[in-house]
Amino acid sequence: MTNQKKRTLNELLKKPIVTYSFLAIQLVVFLLMTIDGGSESIATLIKYGAKENMSIAMGQWWRLVTPMFVHIGALHIIVNSVTLYYLGIQLEGVFGHFRFALIYLLSGIAGNVASFAFNDAVSAGASTALFGLFGTALMLAETFRHNSQMQEMAKTFAIFIGLNLVTGFMSTSVDNSGHIGGLIGGFLIATAISVPKASSDLTVKRILSGITYLIAIAFFIAIGFKKTQIGL
Repeated sequence: MTNQKKRTLNELLKKPIVTYSFLAIQLVVFLLMTIDGGSESIATLIKYGAKENMSIAMGQWWRLVTPMFVHIGALHIIVNSVTLYYLGIQLEGVFGHFRFALIYLLSGIAGNVASFAFNDAVSAGASTALFGLFGTALMLAETFRHNSQMQEMAKTFAIFIGLNLVTGFMSTSVDNSGHIGGLIGGFLIATAISVPKASSDLTVKRILSGITYLIAIAFFIAIGFKKTQIGL
């Protein structure tokens, strides 16, 4: 590999390529849904991977992942894409590509599992994973308590989280269980994974956070299965 190619590759790797990739996936999915029946059609949502409890209970486990790339209507995709871009470029720079991808995906899974347990409606959206990124920002503020930039960022996000949850409790169309699950999941998994400079220090706190995440996932899946079986 020539020096020019190496420099080009290094420059590319400095960019938030995971954030860009997630944005591209959800935009392509939204375009396909719009062409194929409309993104607000329940049938289309289910076809493209929205969370649907009965399908999950029947073995379609991928519906704990795919909903974070499926959106309902133009406003939904616009708001979530802007939020992902804003949060992603900051947090991917802090954690690196691989860690950021893990945090995003595992937060989304946590939110979708919580939604499976407590919300019977068909649901979709990146907000489960985005709330995980909010949880990640809170984790950074808690870890780096003397970093004024982290503290200010956490205060801003805390206000945003509060407003979103209040709005969610006032509207039946908002999946608050998914948001809360993603928020807590993001905090736990970000603590367990940690930032690159601290990742070699395997502390009790990190281990307990990882174990708590796994136990919560298993517990909420069990609740979801039990509720679905009762509804049969």
